[in-house]
Amino acid sequence: MLALSLTHFLFLAAILFAIGIAGIFLNRKNLIVLLMSIELMLLAVNTNFIAFSRYLQDPHGQLFVFFILAVAAAEAAVGLAILVALFRNLKSIHVDDLDQLKG
Repeated sequence: MLALSLTHFLFLAAILFAIGIAGIFLNRKNLIVLLMSIELMLLAVNTNFIAFSRYLQDPHGQLFVFFILAVAAAEAAVGLAILVALFRNLKSIHVDDLDQLKG
């Protein structure tokens, strides 16, 4: 049986976080990809919280993950609602087209 250690989970979280950072820096045109990259970074942070909570035998990290998931769900809902409103007004969701919103 393969025993997964703390190092395995930290390595997985580091890879997820790096993919999220790469998604933000490599694709600055599409807002949906930017939101997905931010969610991927939050998933990496949650993985760290759960890994250390399990390693230290302390359930507070796992409880904190529930609050992060609630905030992430609200952020995704508000972000998608803003994207729908932008698409209805501008017919585009590209970041470069958002400079028309300056007042």
